[in-house]
Amino acid sequence: MKTWFITGGTPGGFGLVYAEAALAQGDRVAVTARRPAELREWAEEYGDRVLVLELDVTDAEQVRAAVKTAEERFGGIDVLVNNAGRGWFGSIEGAPDETIRRTFDLNLFAVVEVIRAVLPGMRARGDGWIVNMSSVAGLVTAQGFGYYSAAKFAVEGLSETLRLEVEPFGVRVLVVEPGATRTKAFAGFQDQPVDEVVDAYVPMVESVKAAFVHHNGKQEGDPVRGVQAVISAMNAPVPPHRLVLGNAGYDAVTAMHENALVELRANEKLSRSTDF
Repeated sequence: MKTWFITGGTPGGFGLVYAEAALAQGDRVAVTARRPAELREWAEEYGDRVLVLELDVTDAEQVRAAVKTAEERFGGIDVLVNNAGRGWFGSIEGAPDETIRRTFDLNLFAVVEVIRAVLPGMRARGDGWIVNMSSVAGLVTAQGFGYYSAAKFAVEGLSETLRLEVEPFGVRVLVVEPGATRTKAFAGFQDQPVDEVVDAYVPMVESVKAAFVHHNGKQEGDPVRGVQAVISAMNAPVPPHRLVLGNAGYDAVTAMHENALVELRANEKLSRSTDF
């Protein structure tokens, strides 16, 4: 029986899908949420195998306290799923400073805090999984969502280095890159204001917002199948380092890598000309 620690347990999101998949295979789950009352009825069904914790992942003190509570309750954390996150609209030039900082606080620095809080226990036991929920946007950029992409790009780089550092201690790292998935992730965009401070970008940002609003509830990705794919990857004889979820996401990432290789090879002579 494993113990999972899952951030971002908002109903209708990936967090609870992970929790239900873990519980279905007989494991125990600590799931965090800003509004834990929303999970009370859901948790009752599972009895003492579920621990719901109130947590703002951008508060480092709360993160450490939540991890300690979960470890004391279940005796250790075997699987960490860094799922909490969201994005805000805005151009690179014209996004408000507050939006930029909020984006990185939630999507990057919170991930760092949770990892730092969980890793000592995993290292001591010589075993563990860290699953970092990135995004296709962490590999393929999207205009109007540049700071979200930048934060997810950072999660990608962080995870690559983390994998090398923790592997000697028996801890494994998987980065998951979902494409558009039918969760409630797009639901809040309807009421999200376009706080663009440079007028020239307002039409672009408004069109990006409209596209997300239109796509809400029509996303191609199935979160249940996505989580099952992640669990299959974790249980594979040779687990992958990253896993893209969804047909459109796979196609976009594949095209990006193929185009990058074409450009890299086209400039090989120039690149190799710069050594002493």
